Amino acid sequence: MMAQRTVIIIGPAHPLRGGLASFNERLARAFMHIGYDVTICTFTLQYPEFLFPGTTQYSEEPAPADLKILPMINSVNPLNWLLTGKKLRHLRADLIVVRYWLPFMGPALGTILRQVKKNSHTRIVCIADNVIPHEKRIGDKAFTRYFLKPVDAFITMSNKVLSDLRQFTTKPAQCVSHPLYDNFGIPVSMAEARSHLHLPADKRILLFFGFIRKYKGLDWLLEAMHILKLHAEKHPDFEMPILVIAGEYYEDPKPYETLLNTLRLHDSVILHTQFITDSEVKYFLCAADAVVQPYKNATQSGVTPLAYHFEIPMIVTRVGGLPDMVPDEKTGLIAEPTPSSIAECIIRFYRMNRERMVQGLQEEKKKYSWQNLIDAIHQLK
Repeated sequence: MMAQRTVIIIGPAHPLRGGLASFNERLARAFMHIGYDVTICTFTLQYPEFLFPGTTQYSEEPAPADLKILPMINSVNPLNWLLTGKKLRHLRADLIVVRYWLPFMGPALGTILRQVKKNSHTRIVCIADNVIPHEKRIGDKAFTRYFLKPVDAFITMSNKVLSDLRQFTTKPAQCVSHPLYDNFGIPVSMAEARSHLHLPADKRILLFFGFIRKYKGLDWLLEAMHILKLHAEKHPDFEMPILVIAGEYYEDPKPYETLLNTLRLHDSVILHTQFITDSEVKYFLCAADAVVQPYKNATQSGVTPLAYHFEIPMIVTRVGGLPDMVPDEKTGLIAEPTPSSIAECIIRFYRMNRERMVQGLQEEKKKYSWQNLIDAIHQLK
């Protein structure tokens, strides 16, 4: 009888929270579904507290009972990197899938993988979320080069990241669309979602979802909301939508609070600026007419596959990999990266047939399976 094949996923997982942890746990289940023995190797210390922009790195939800998760990696302790690498080397997994999203992780992960390579058995495939980060810092390129060297092959989830990767390496790489986040429960009705969140049942509602960072363009969206407010004053037949902002500040909130005051938007904006737990995600998505992603720059976004899963139309800016996943007028609308264009798209959205877009989402989402990602990893092996 053939031995069961083994895979180790290196990256965030419970008790750490956030999109990367959710992705890694869902990927583990996809491998388990086809018969792999899967272990997730996560962090005992991911970021020192003074480097972490949010309130906490840790989830309050129970650990997933079906997954084997080993907290092993201290991101700032070189001795730990060597010991962890030695342990993983001796495990002799057939495959390691490692996440790379920030150059800060380059020294730790690069050292661990160098130790693993000494067993001359384990194949290492990286899923690169970013190669060139949104917010640049000294040492980024050196840390990234150090990380990339022991990796055998790469998966990216946008052509932008693949292009960035090609500035560093010619190793095998493939671009695969971000799979659907289908691990946040089944959709609920709009009425149930709005009732659960105490949102008005009969108003137009737009959603900005996810961590609040400069590159995500929330300031542009607030300026667009001001444009819509002026438009509504001139055109009484236009119903002003409410914007729900759901996500934790990962930077100083004062500039946004100033904008809200200056543009007098408090009657048109509802703030849920805390971390949204996994169990609450479906309510925010299902309460919205559309999700707006007003990004100033982007590689790909985890919000897009989330919107696909819950079949919520999207309004995205024409930056990075966002337009690749949102066929214009089929699953959403594509705006130019300016507040005025975002506002124009919102007006146009409310003139269109939303149900036709939902049908487009149902058709298009079939492309974004976890099996596609696993097939690509196997091809690169």
